[in-house]
Amino acid sequence: MRCGGWGSSQAGPGGAAALVLLIGVVSLAANLGCGAKPPPRNTRVPVSVATAVERAMPFSLVSTGTVEASGIAAVSSQVSGVVTRVAFREGDHVRAGQVLVELDPRPFHAALDQALAALARDGAGAEAARLESERGHRLFEQDLLSQAEWDQKRAAAEALAATVRADSAAARTARLNLEYSSTRAPISGRTGRLSVHEGDYVRASSTDPLVTIIQPHPVLVRFAIPDREVPLVQRYRRANPRVLVRPAAAGAEELEGSLVFVDNAVDPISGTLLLKGEFANLDDRLVPGQFVDVRLVLYVEPRAVVVPARAVSSGQQGPYVYVVNPDSTVTSRPVVVARSADELAIVSQGIRPGESVVTDGQLRLSAGAKVSVRASVGDKP
Repeated sequence: MRCGGWGSSQAGPGGAAALVLLIGVVSLAANLGCGAKPPPRNTRVPVSVATAVERAMPFSLVSTGTVEASGIAAVSSQVSGVVTRVAFREGDHVRAGQVLVELDPRPFHAALDQALAALARDGAGAEAARLESERGHRLFEQDLLSQAEWDQKRAAAEALAATVRADSAAARTARLNLEYSSTRAPISGRTGRLSVHEGDYVRASSTDPLVTIIQPHPVLVRFAIPDREVPLVQRYRRANPRVLVRPAAAGAEELEGSLVFVDNAVDPISGTLLLKGEFANLDDRLVPGQFVDVRLVLYVEPRAVVVPARAVSSGQQGPYVYVVNPDSTVTSRPVVVARSADELAIVSQGIRPGESVVTDGQLRLSAGAKVSVRASVGDKP
């Protein structure tokens, strides 16, 4: 049986009514099965959208930096001796001038006493020689003493005076060594690992420090930029650029500092210029030797048109976006992207603030296609 017709048949007079009824049933079924049209399909493409906004956008150079202490001192003993006292614990904060390690002072007291005794002895001899020289000078003027005798007395007095000066220097050295038997902190800061303990013998000539002290407040972050970006730094350096750093830990917040150092030459090997930022670091979140992400904010563009970076697609004619029209159709529009920052695209031409752009679903679109906007999260620039 074909839709819309039936095959020929013969029927007697007695079956005419049955035949008419059968034909009606078959025609109704054929019309229901073959004549009904399928419901129209939904031709709208589901997409996610975001609104282009106008906002202040910083212009930044991105780099990786290393935290370093603003001051560091490797503390060593200036004299040799046996350690009798360690006056701090590893990791303590110490003040400049605070006693850290004490050596046995008795040998230094003895050396000082010996130097003072020699100074007193030679001082007495020098005074006697001076008086003898003065008497000899008077006798020489009265022609009662020969020139040779006068020269001899004068030379003896001068020699003993020189001996006294040497003894005085030796006494000062002995007194200084006695002071050095107590090793003091040259700077204020936090102590590191201690390499000696009570009872150890310390040598003045050792290259290993007793302890290292660093100043964690403030700290410096050193980083480098490519030589092609040096003109930008030179242009905006007087505007006090901000330096923002973020530790590598997940969820860490950015810390703000100031640019305090720009090297005077580009490294010819790496082709980079060294810069340093200073941070107060009062909460000790930055630790010397730590790697951090760095952003050098040179200036802020006050009225930049911004869209999510994923709204921008690349074609043969360059970057473009799909703009959603009031009638729910889309238009492909070429744009000029000035730069990107933090997953945002700063568009200098092609988009006006307040226009809606497609951020997801572009691959299923063409110019003039109808769209249906689906709920989305995180598409606001």
